[in-house]
Amino acid sequence: MGKAALLLALGLAGCVAAMPEEDACGAAGLQSLIGQKDDALAAMTFPQGTRFIYPGTPVTEDYRPDRLNIDIDQSERITGVWCG
Repeated sequence: MGKAALLLALGLAGCVAAMPEEDACGAAGLQSLIGQKDDALAAMTFPQGTRFIYPGTPVTEDYRPDRLNIDIDQSERITGVWCG
C-alpha cells in the first residue's frame, strides 16, 4: 500500500506542475488599458485570437489560458483585460 500511495502522490504532483501559467495571454501587462477609449487599441498589435468583446458580442464559453480578452462597454471604454 505504501508504494501505491507514493506513486499516486507523485502522479498528482506531475499534474499540478503541468497546469497552465496564470498569465499565459499577457493580460497582466495590459491592465493600464482599463478606463481608456477603445481607439487606444488601434495602434497596438495583439496575438491572433484576441477577442474584443463589446456589449452583445457573442463569445464561446471555452477556456483557453493563452487567449487574450478585452471587454469594452457601451461608451467604448475598456473595462477588462483577461485571459480565458
